[in-house]
Amino acid sequence: MQPSELRASDADRDRIADILREALAEGRLTAEEHAERVEGVLATKTVGELDRFVQDLPAAHAARANAAYTSAPNRPAADAIPVEADENVVAVFSAAVRKGRWRAGRRIHVYSIFGSVEIDLSEAIFEYQQVVIKAISVFGHVEVRVPENVSLRGNGGGVLGNFEVDTLDSGDPHAPVVYVDGIAVLGNVEARPRRGKLVADILDRVTSRVSERVADRVDRGLRKHLDR
Repeated sequence: MQPSELRASDADRDRIADILREALAEGRLTAEEHAERVEGVLATKTVGELDRFVQDLPAAHAARANAAYTSAPNRPAADAIPVEADENVVAVFSAAVRKGRWRAGRRIHVYSIFGSVEIDLSEAIFEYQQVVIKAISVFGHVEVRVPENVSLRGNGGGVLGNFEVDTLDSGDPHAPVVYVDGIAVLGNVEARPRRGKLVADILDRVTSRVSERVADRVDRGLRKHLDR
């Protein structure tokens, strides 16, 4: 199967929508053209179909030249992550949850022994670009959820158990990368994106760039008007 035939994710649609917003701010698209294309993007099924909405825009070609789909490394950079955990989450014959608006450290150790642990990063504040989650499950269950616009990597295995991490690549080279390491012994460790959830600060950066360009365009227009 060709890459263009792959099913488009929400993150793929957001990437194209960002290009269209910038084109609108730069005056390359009218408001009607922008609305029509965004409507088409939302209804698109494959990655190849998405490209046709931006094929006449310079930003799309620049993104390809700069490898928009930059793959995150499979392991964190050397000495980037401390050996000691910033936080330990333990469930022994019990349940433990980290979710909502919380600050994720660089290293999180998770231990589930005849218990259940949920680590939900979908609304977390990422203070660091690289986050390592070490998960040990013995007759237990560890569930990790991440936003759609981060990168996700896994390295581990199961002994009569299940270790499953859905590899995910963000379109933003500066997006956080979450590494899930560990082992499941007669237990389960799984990590995957939570659909519809995005890291807020990445969206803020995109919105800020578009807003700055709109403001700059308005300012230039005012200056031209006053100079007449």
